Amino acid sequence: MSKKSLQGKAEFIVDMCKNIANIVKRHGGITPALEDYEGQMAILMGIAQIGETLKKLDDDVVAEYGLKEDKEGAYFTRNYIVHDYEGVDLAFIDNIVRHHLPELEKKIIALSQSLNAD
Repeated sequence: MSKKSLQGKAEFIVDMCKNIANIVKRHGGITPALEDYEGQMAILMGIAQIGETLKKLDDDVVAEYGLKEDKEGAYFTRNYIVHDYEGVDLAFIDNIVRHHLPELEKKIIALSQSLNAD
C-alpha cells in the first residue's frame, strides 16, 4: 500500500470518528443520538465505513501501530451492522462510540502524524 493511499485511509477514519462525535454532540449525547432514527443510522454507517476501511490496511501497518484488535473488532462490527437483519444491539454500539472510537482515533492520528513526518 502506498504512503499516499495509507494517508488517505487514515484521514478518512479520523474524519468518520469526528463525524460520529459531531452527531453525538448535536443530539446531546450518545444515547439521544442512538434513539434518534437519523442519528442512529448515521452512526451505524460511520462505524461500518470505519470497519471497511480498517480491513483494507496492510498487516504490517496494523502490527506496527497496534491496530490488530481494532481491525478485527471493527470489521466484525461492520459485518454485524450490515448483516443483522433483526436489529443491532444499541448498547453494543454505545460502548463502541463511548470507549473504542476515541482510542482508535488517537491511534490513527498517531499513524497519520508518523506518515507526515517521513
